[in-house]
Amino acid sequence: MEKMITIYIAGDSTAAIKLPDKRPETGWGEAFQPYFKENVRIENRALNGRSTKSFIKEGHLDEIANSIQPDDYFIIQFGHNDQKIEDPERGTQPFEDYQDNLLKYVEIARRKNAHPLLFTPVTRRKWDGDKLDPLSVGEFPKAMLHFAKKNNVPVLDIHKRSQEFMKAIGKEESASYYLHLAPGESENYPDGITDNTHFNKKGAKAVAQLIVDAIKESDLSLKNLLK
Repeated sequence: MEKMITIYIAGDSTAAIKLPDKRPETGWGEAFQPYFKENVRIENRALNGRSTKSFIKEGHLDEIANSIQPDDYFIIQFGHNDQKIEDPERGTQPFEDYQDNLLKYVEIARRKNAHPLLFTPVTRRKWDGDKLDPLSVGEFPKAMLHFAKKNNVPVLDIHKRSQEFMKAIGKEESASYYLHLAPGESENYPDGITDNTHFNKKGAKAVAQLIVDAIKESDLSLKNLLK
C-alpha cells in the first residue's frame, strides 16, 4: 500500500475553498485534487484576505506546523493581500518583511522534513488598454523569485504562466475566467459583480491546469504524484 502524502496549501482567496454564499467564486486549490493519485490528499488551508503576515499572526501557520508530516508537500502562494500596505495587519514590503515571512513558512517545512514549494501569485485581470499589467500583484512575484533563489527553495512562476495564458486569450475572453456576473445572474450577487482578482469555476480549473503543467515540466519529485 502506497504511503499517504498530504499537500498543504497556504495562501489567500485566489486559492481558498469558498462558502456557498460566495459561489460561483472558486479558488484554484478547489480544482487541484483530481490531478493527483489516490494516495495524495490536498489539505487546502488557504484563506480569504490573508497575507504572509496575517496568516502567521492568526496562528494558521502554527496549525500546519502541528500536522504536517515528513514527505508531505507545503505549497505557499501569497502576494495579493501583502500588497495592501495601507492595512498594517496585512501589508508587507516585497523585498523586506514579505521575504522574512516566506522564510518562516519554508523553515516549518524543512524542520518537519516536508517539501516546501513556492508559487508566485496568480495574475489579476488588470488591463491597460490592450496590455495586461505585468505589475498587477506589484513586485511580489519578483520578490518571491529572488527569495527562492537566495534560499534554494523550489519555485514555480505561476504569475508568469497565468499572465501568458490571459494575454493569449485576450482582454475580452479573459473576463470569462473571473468573477464577472450581470445583475440578476446569481442570487449571491443580485446587483452583479465585476471582480478581476477572483476566479469562477472555469478560471479556477484553468489555473489548476496551468500549475499542473508547470509541475509536469519541472524536475520536482511532486510530479511523480500526478495521475
